[in-house]
Amino acid sequence: MFSSLSLFIGGRFSRAKQRNKMVSFISLSSTIGIAVGVAVIIIGLSAMNGFERELKDRVLSVIPHGEFEGVHGPIQQWQTLVNKAEQHPKIEATAPYVKFTALAERGQQLKAIEVRGVDPNKESQVSNLSQFIDSASWKAFEAGQQQVILGQGVADLLKAKVGDYITLLIPSSGSTSQVQTPKRVRVKVSGLLKLNGQIDHSLALIPLADAQSYAKLGTGVSGVSVRVTEVMDALPIIREVGMTLNQVVYLKSWQSKYGYLYRDIQLVRTIMYLVMVLVIGVASFNIVSTLMMAVKDRAAEIAILRTMGATDGLVKRIFVWQGVFSGVLGSLFGGIVGVLVSFNLTPIIKGLESLIGHKFLSGDIYFVDFLPSQVMWSDVLLVSGTAMILSLLATWYPASRASQLNPASVLSAK
Repeated sequence: MFSSLSLFIGGRFSRAKQRNKMVSFISLSSTIGIAVGVAVIIIGLSAMNGFERELKDRVLSVIPHGEFEGVHGPIQQWQTLVNKAEQHPKIEATAPYVKFTALAERGQQLKAIEVRGVDPNKESQVSNLSQFIDSASWKAFEAGQQQVILGQGVADLLKAKVGDYITLLIPSSGSTSQVQTPKRVRVKVSGLLKLNGQIDHSLALIPLADAQSYAKLGTGVSGVSVRVTEVMDALPIIREVGMTLNQVVYLKSWQSKYGYLYRDIQLVRTIMYLVMVLVIGVASFNIVSTLMMAVKDRAAEIAILRTMGATDGLVKRIFVWQGVFSGVLGSLFGGIVGVLVSFNLTPIIKGLESLIGHKFLSGDIYFVDFLPSQVMWSDVLLVSGTAMILSLLATWYPASRASQLNPASVLSAK
């Protein structure tokens, strides 16, 4: 197959102008089909890689990997729980938190939010929230100052900016069955959380001591969040720690709230690989048609080569090379286009959104409000290699038919 003569003749056949215009058209369409298939699959896989990167770098970096939450009310002896958890070798850090739901009010605007009371020093050890908040605001985030850090989406809805005041309507807790007036707390917006995603539209942060005071928990906390060394194995690690605790707590991991995102990304990636084989496979079938028509078109040349002593193997290799040239050309062109578009996919989509005036991804629905992209060279090689292999397989039958032509019958017909 690697004979220099077969490669030379196959290349000449590929470059030469076909006498039959239909052969030229089908040959060009097969090359374009493979190129488009390769480019589209590379772009799709790059988008999936981008979503997975953003999931890990944004969502999983700012939410707790796991939580131990009180079952029968707040956890009073939370320090004991922290000490137990930190003894596990796969627990990197722990941080207490207070969590409750409230209504944020400013003027006529109302927004239901999740208020989370955190200790800035401890929270920085279990999440990267501080990286998405102005550093000065985070350093000045102290209890007793009536402060709140709002998600950017919440602030936009309330039309609030840093320095403005909002009112938190906090449900009153008690054993009575009567409807109680919610507690109203006036707080100052000291900073904004800018994640460009779903969390921005639902979260507000206040200092831990203030949250304990507002929720009347005393020294108790709603739970303890943890950061683990292996984020994909968070749930088993949380369960192992839970077995060592003497307190009754809920065991939660990030998979319970955001695990569907990771599963969806992996499902779409699997579908993309299946589509890759089908799309490139269909395009490769055009190579079969091209070569079958090329064999008929080049029958006289084949007959002359046979009379000059060309073996069946040489004729077969000539048409194998001709088909491979189409597959390689399409794969290379498609790979280059796919990589170039993937590297610029985010600005391309943003430009398209501004052009048509419509946003494809909404931050209050999805965990990002833009289309991310990350090129993995292993995916590029896999897609291009698959296209070349399928192109090679598609050449076998037409090449075999070419090697079986009878030169005497072909020349006598001429």
